[in-house]
Amino acid sequence: MGKKLFVFNKIAIVYGLFFNWQVGNYRYILNNVKDELDFSTYRSVIDIGCGTGALCKVFQEYGLEVTGLDPAEAMLAIATKKAGKIEPNEPFIRFIRGDALNGLPFRKRSFDLAITSYVAHGLMPKERLILYNEMKRVARHTVVLLDYNEHRSLISDIAEWLEGGDYFNFIGNIRDELMQQFGNLKVINTGKRSAMYICKID
Repeated sequence: MGKKLFVFNKIAIVYGLFFNWQVGNYRYILNNVKDELDFSTYRSVIDIGCGTGALCKVFQEYGLEVTGLDPAEAMLAIATKKAGKIEPNEPFIRFIRGDALNGLPFRKRSFDLAITSYVAHGLMPKERLILYNEMKRVARHTVVLLDYNEHRSLISDIAEWLEGGDYFNFIGNIRDELMQQFGNLKVINTGKRSAMYICKID
């Protein structure tokens, strides 16, 4: 994690430049899946690996109490700035430094929903298992992964190979991994090469 953390702290400013685009993209995705999963029915959410907080911002617009967690201080600094001042009648949005692989600093079933966006594909299989277990532990109702689907592209292949994660195994094994971990899975394609993986908590 040390090398990746260094990189994410360095490139946080670049992510910040795309914040508004990310917010628009997340709005589009959440609106398009609302017939399958209406996020406005939840009260609280934790976004694991929140980066600059674009998805957190959209969840706040849905009226949820939002907790964003990320290990990169530079990402969180931008997220806090982008969130701006919270008005008294607005649901809270808070950002906390942490790493799910070291255990989330929250009690069991602390949030209605646990979500992570484009994090799991960069983890090794044993790390993903830790992530799934932690998401399952802190979620009351639903766990969601927004990530790549099985439809590859040359650009993605090259970028993920350079990143050094487990992208190629992830896209081949994610469905089986989640079924084994949660016992249920609904997959909604959100783009040509992206999908929302939804697991309900018993």
